[in-house]
Amino acid sequence: MPNEQAQKLSQDTEQLRLLSIFHYVVAGILALFSMFPILHLAMGIAIVAGAFDDVDSGNPPPEFFGWMLIVFTAVFILCGLAMATCIAIAGRRLRCNRSYTYCLVIAGIECIFIPFGTVLGVFTIIVLTRPTVKELFGVSPVAEP
Repeated sequence: MPNEQAQKLSQDTEQLRLLSIFHYVVAGILALFSMFPILHLAMGIAIVAGAFDDVDSGNPPPEFFGWMLIVFTAVFILCGLAMATCIAIAGRRLRCNRSYTYCLVIAGIECIFIPFGTVLGVFTIIVLTRPTVKELFGVSPVAEP
């Protein structure tokens, strides 16, 4: 019986290590994809700076449109980078067996990011809900009726 528990503990530790690595990978992918709209940010800055003003036609693009591009794009990029940071932190905490609730919440939020985040989030939730993993995190498992 003790050998079986040691094997289960080893398996749980290995799965948490792999989940941690995959969290870093998904965080990197999310950070990369959140930077794609940087071209829109540059266009908004160019519109506000007057780079698209056409002297011949006399119809420059409205400055409000440039500010709208800047604000929406900056918010999108910052939210993507913030989520990527949260996922990377969750990966670190999974590796250190800390912050059970934080890891579980981030795993749920990751399910929004199809397809990689969904797969990683579901597998993380499955692993974190095991009673042996809860013990690793220092969370008392709920007794089943």
